[in-house]
Amino acid sequence: MTTPSSPARKSSLMLYLLVALGSAAITIAVTIGVFYLAGWVALAPQNRQVAVHDMGSQVMPFDLDKTKHIFQMTVTGGVQQVIAQDANDAAQIALIQQHLEHEALRFRAGDYSDPSSLHGAEMPGVKDLTAGAARMTIEYIKLPNGAQLTFKTQDQNLVTALHQWFGAQLSDHGRDAITK
Repeated sequence: MTTPSSPARKSSLMLYLLVALGSAAITIAVTIGVFYLAGWVALAPQNRQVAVHDMGSQVMPFDLDKTKHIFQMTVTGGVQQVIAQDANDAAQIALIQQHLEHEALRFRAGDYSDPSSLHGAEMPGVKDLTAGAARMTIEYIKLPNGAQLTFKTQDQNLVTALHQWFGAQLSDHGRDAITK
């Protein structure tokens, strides 16, 4: 006769627990898989650059795979260009021009919420650029293959903030951005 604490009883309980835990793990994995396929759950990107690339379409109407961001830091500020990789891609060029023209208006008013929504609320330089908007000029120019924004200021603190902001974008955009 076996008692409740016998080795056979313990083995039986252990087997029961293992089967129950295994079933629960399978159920959880299948549920997550169903949610992923339904688009309700996304797997975490491998790194920040992948995350920014993947989220870019939520802020920018053009395709990051078909465009390139170019940042040039200058003594009085900097130049940001977005160009289509295919100079004949009229759709991407129109989207770039529309977006940068809109962003120029917002930046002139000290509104950097679009890039902050993509790169994070604590994006380097943004607080100073927002506060110093009245001390900076931002010129929008259409290019044959995209558009550019030219930022100018005599305030060296704003130049530094702009360079920090450009640097954060270069870092976050990875292969989608270059510097001149």
